[in-house]
Amino acid sequence: MDDTYDVVVIGGGPGGEVVADRTVRSGLTAVVVEAEAVGGECSYRACVPSKALLRPGAARAAARSVDGSRQAVTAALDPAHVLARRDRFTGRGDDTGQADWLDGAGIALVRGHGRLAGERWVEVTGADGTVRTLRARRAVVLSTGTEPVLPPVVGLDRIGVWTSRQATTAEAVPERLVVIGGGVVACEMATAWRSLGSSVTLLVRDQALLTGWEPCAGEEVARGLTGLGVTIRFGVSATRVARDENTRTVTLDTDDGATLVCDEVLVAVGRSPRTADLGLESVGLPAGDWLPVDDTCRVTALDGDWLYAVGDVNHRAPLTHMAKYQARACAAAIAERAAGRPAVTGGGQAWSAEADHVAVPQAVFTLPEVASVGRTERAARDAGLAVRTVEYLIDDVAGAALHADDYRGHAKLVVDETRGVVVGCTLTGPMATELIHTATVAIVGEVPLERLRHAVPAFPTVSEVWLRLLEAYGL
Repeated sequence: MDDTYDVVVIGGGPGGEVVADRTVRSGLTAVVVEAEAVGGECSYRACVPSKALLRPGAARAAARSVDGSRQAVTAALDPAHVLARRDRFTGRGDDTGQADWLDGAGIALVRGHGRLAGERWVEVTGADGTVRTLRARRAVVLSTGTEPVLPPVVGLDRIGVWTSRQATTAEAVPERLVVIGGGVVACEMATAWRSLGSSVTLLVRDQALLTGWEPCAGEEVARGLTGLGVTIRFGVSATRVARDENTRTVTLDTDDGATLVCDEVLVAVGRSPRTADLGLESVGLPAGDWLPVDDTCRVTALDGDWLYAVGDVNHRAPLTHMAKYQARACAAAIAERAAGRPAVTGGGQAWSAEADHVAVPQAVFTLPEVASVGRTERAARDAGLAVRTVEYLIDDVAGAALHADDYRGHAKLVVDETRGVVVGCTLTGPMATELIHTATVAIVGEVPLERLRHAVPAFPTVSEVWLRLLEAYGL
């Protein structure tokens, strides 16, 4: 068997799949090395199952937000059907379809744990312990993603806590759930399991949710979670956890050393790169670190153009859609360099992953939804931009009032006055995750506000908020 390929990709998640596909389309050969399931974390234990868990609650809330349909929705969610629907999307971890797709795309698949064994060499250890060595003529692409971080809480590593993996794949609704964290995973999973009937307490070390976002985003999510019946304790951390046969006890850092008794503890405080056992030391790189890259996703700590990293592992924009975006840029760069041309030539021949610097869209599927793209006001000011902000209550848009009774939403634009373009946008409320792409196009396209005013939103839609924002700006 010929174990030489133009490109060896370690990690078969969304980024790895796309870079391999684009590589093969360019006329090169590629192999994907995957130790778990082809399709990666997103397909089976993150984005897909989490949204499948969240959507029924959102659908029920939407139906109950309109008089006339509200009266028809009198029952709670059916957990068994919600979990079964989730499993239909994930196949309960069965990656047969994804593996078949690789085969149909002309991409080889080697199952096992891949590690670098020197420049352009990859050793793959199979489940049976056998080792297979692959050689890359052109490049090795690392797309191994991240794994959850456990904070230094006494007993946390011994009680069998939930991380994002267990929170999205659990087979039953816990009666009582304690969530440690205040970021996206914590907020979404608190929403999902509360909607399914769990009594949820959120322990947030900071004084706000979604730190790093515009304040209005965290404030609205906190309001929504409280409205669902979630207990949020700000400025509180866990110091110790213990487990008996049926329950967990969480001790808090309050003056009285209060405790919480629950059935499950979900830890959602961040993630670290999966690079500890990747063989980085064989090429002179430290194990366990993030892998900084340039705009072609080439690892900058090494000379030459043979090692690349796409997706969460490079820490540029740890989101599935950005991993796919980076993968397209990476594959284009590899193909150009293989042909003896510069990796970024312009004219559409190749391109760089520049949008993941300042135009990264993010969507949080809580109740209400929140979404953002580009810079926050603070980040824009820190970057030295001449900033002007515009805010508008989406409640006052006719289309929003028709969409839902008592619609509540907030829109904020961050404008670079020097260039007259939008550089940031945050939206809250129903449909926020669908509305955000308009802002993404405006930011990436650097559409002047004087031109954007001619993009007239249809009436009566929620998108009319764009007209109101521009009017508030003075256009």
